[in-house]
Amino acid sequence: MARTFWVGGNWKMNGSVAVIKDLVSKFNASDASSDVEVVLGAPYVYVPLLADSLRKDWAVAGENCYVKASGAYTGEISPEMLHDVGAKWVILGHSERRSILKESDEFTAEKVVKALEAGLKVVLCIGELLEEREAGITQAVVNRQLDAVIKTVKEADWANIVIAYEPVWAIGTGKVATPDQAQEVHAAIRKYLETTVSAKVAEQTRITYGGSVNAGNCKVLAQQPDVDGFLVGGASLKLEFIDIINANN
Repeated sequence: MARTFWVGGNWKMNGSVAVIKDLVSKFNASDASSDVEVVLGAPYVYVPLLADSLRKDWAVAGENCYVKASGAYTGEISPEMLHDVGAKWVILGHSERRSILKESDEFTAEKVVKALEAGLKVVLCIGELLEEREAGITQAVVNRQLDAVIKTVKEADWANIVIAYEPVWAIGTGKVATPDQAQEVHAAIRKYLETTVSAKVAEQTRITYGGSVNAGNCKVLAQQPDVDGFLVGGASLKLEFIDIINANN
């Protein structure tokens, strides 16, 4: 089965109304491939603006959500709220939330369940720290992160989950996993899904790469058989994002 190439942007805590309007006008006029599923993740406050103005063949993502639909949770945003203002996706488990905000595998998995129940699709981020790679435990780490989700979602839910493998040591550092390193981990993730969920889920689930992806390195990464796209950070705030979307052409 051919998996549709998927490219997501994660703007993190960046942007302004003026910046987004300018960028969206350029993205909307671009020659991005129509064979690629494209999703842009924006800070909560800009999701409605992006949903209203972005080209309709692309989708919008929130960058996080809470595990409740409503209530006395000051400052939190529910998946239902994201869906209400136009988001179709949400990014969960990003290393910045795991490391800086100390969000656990189990809390991430709970968010995944609630987001899916609210009708959002999920970008599930996993990946190892530099010291974990150097210790030779990369696969044990990503398997542990996956296990929390595997235990809590139904097999059918995987149709609405994209995995983003992001080695933490490569995020925003300029360092990039080599194509062979990326392929090795992606293939192992797919094998793990086959063993723990099903062969169908392993074959159909898209496993994307993130970590200093740019126009210069995306084409060779896209050639790897188990790299089904990218989750892009800083380059998604530039026109360079179009080159990444077109990497598989």
